[in-house]
Amino acid sequence: MENIPTYVNSQHRYYTLNYYYRKKFNSKVAKISLNGGFTCPNRDGTISSDGCIFCSDSGSGEFGGDPAKPLIDQFNDVKQIMDKKWPNLLYIVYFQANTNTYKPLKDIKKLYLEAIHLNKNIVAIDIATRPDCLSNETLDYLESLNKVIPVTIELGLQSSSNKTARIINRGYNLDVFEDALRQLRNRNIEVVVHVINGLPCETKTMMLDTVKYLSHQDIQGIKIHSLFVLKGTKLAEYYCKGMINLLSMEEYIDITCEELAYLRKDIVVHRISGDGPADLLIAPHWGQKKLVIMNKIDQLMKKRNYYQGIKYK
Repeated sequence: MENIPTYVNSQHRYYTLNYYYRKKFNSKVAKISLNGGFTCPNRDGTISSDGCIFCSDSGSGEFGGDPAKPLIDQFNDVKQIMDKKWPNLLYIVYFQANTNTYKPLKDIKKLYLEAIHLNKNIVAIDIATRPDCLSNETLDYLESLNKVIPVTIELGLQSSSNKTARIINRGYNLDVFEDALRQLRNRNIEVVVHVINGLPCETKTMMLDTVKYLSHQDIQGIKIHSLFVLKGTKLAEYYCKGMINLLSMEEYIDITCEELAYLRKDIVVHRISGDGPADLLIAPHWGQKKLVIMNKIDQLMKKRNYYQGIKYK
C-alpha cells in the first residue's frame, strides 16, 4: 500500500496551499490582488474582441484591486483588513485581472518592481497571464526577477481539449500552452494552471482527462473551480437561451474528488472552488458556499478512501 502523503492531516486529503505556504515561508501568508491596468489580446481585437465566453469585463479580476488607484493604495486597502485577522502576516502580490504580461516590457518591469517593494513583508509575486503572451524578452526578465523574489506564473488552460478551447473562444491550442510551460520551467519559474469543471459540451471523462494530462506536465500548482455565469458575458447569453447546462454541487464534488485522486501528489491545490461577485453572478449560487463545498469534498474523499494521487479500494 502506498504511503499517505506527509501533508495530509485529519481534515484534508490533498496538498493545500496553506500547508505549502507554511512549509515554504514558515508563516501565515496572504495573497493580495493588484490591478495593473492590463488588458487582454482576446478582448482588444488582437486575437478576438469577444474574449473567453465566461470572462467578464474585469478580465477575471472581480475581486482584484481598483485600477484607478495606485498600487500602494490597492495593497493597503486589503492589508488593513488582513492585519485585523492575522497579525504579522507575510504577503504575496498577485496581478490577477486580465493578461498581466500584455504590455511593453518597460511598463511590466516598472509595475512589478513597484509591487514587490510596496511592503517589507512581501515574499513573492504571482502573475496571471496567457501562454501566448510570453515573449522571450519577458521570459528572460521573469527569470531574472525570480532570482530576486519567488515568481509564480498562472496560466488559464481551463481544459486540455482543443475542441473545448474553440467552444470557449480561448484563442490558443494546447501546443501553445506546452511551449510556454516548457519555456517557464527551463527558467525555473513555478507554474500554476487554472481548470474549470463543467465547460460547455464537456463530459466527466473529458474533465478527468484534463487533470490526468496536467499530472504528467511539469506544473507545480492547480486551481479548480466550477463554471459560473456572470452578467455581461457571452456565456450569460447562452445560459439565458437554455443552450448550456451547469453542474450541480453534487456533480462538481464527485468530479473534483475523482480529479484529486488522479492528481500527482506533489502538485499544490491552490483553489478547490470559486464563484463570482454577488452583483454579477447569475448561476450557480451554490458556488458561494465555499466552506460547504470544501467540507463535502473532504467527506467524499474519506468515504471513497481517496487521497491526492491515490485511490484505495
